[in-house]
Order: sequence, then structure tokens, then C-alpha cells
Amino acid sequence: MTGAQHAGLAAGRWRELPLVAQLGNVGGEVSRAARWRMKDPAQSDRAMVRALELLDLTLADPRWSRRLKELARARELLCDAWLGGREYRSKLEDMDRYFFQFALAARK
Repeated sequence: MTGAQHAGLAAGRWRELPLVAQLGNVGGEVSRAARWRMKDPAQSDRAMVRALELLDLTLADPRWSRRLKELARARELLCDAWLGGREYRSKLEDMDRYFFQFALAARK
């Protein structure tokens, strides 16, 4: 994976994490993107690229092959929210709340 922001994770460590931890980490980047959206759009975009990279690593994890539809849908809604919610009226804040639940579950 050339140019990966999370090169260590892309090299295989990501597949050692349970699904809730993977999605919780995606949520961390989504939260950063939402927080920076108005203050520094470039910073927000970089966080979103990292979130999508982590989500793509989750989609590529063979353990979740039965959940591909759900994970791909979450990615689709996240992209829609990032682009202004034109297709599904998704909001970055809603996606932040969605992924935050996984971060909470991962801590337990």
C-alpha cells in the first residue's frame, strides 16, 4: 500500500484488532475531521482520508466477509457526509456519533 498514512497497520497489524477496535479507530479520525471541518478544512480532509484508509483496511479484512455490505454502506454514508450529504443527507456529526459507539465498546 504505497503512500499509506497507517503503514504499520496496513502491513498486517490491523487484522489483529477486533472489529469494534477497528471501527473505533475509524471513529477517531472521523471525529478529528468533524472537529476541524470549519477551523481548518485541509486538516479535516487529511483526517477523512485517514478514516477512509482505515475503513478500507477493515473492508479488506477477510474476517468480516459476512459484514461487507454493512461496512461498505458505512463507507458510502461517510463519503456522502464528507461531500455535503447530497445523496443521502448524511452529516459528518451523525457519522461521528455512529463510530463513537464502537470506540466506547472497544474500551470495555
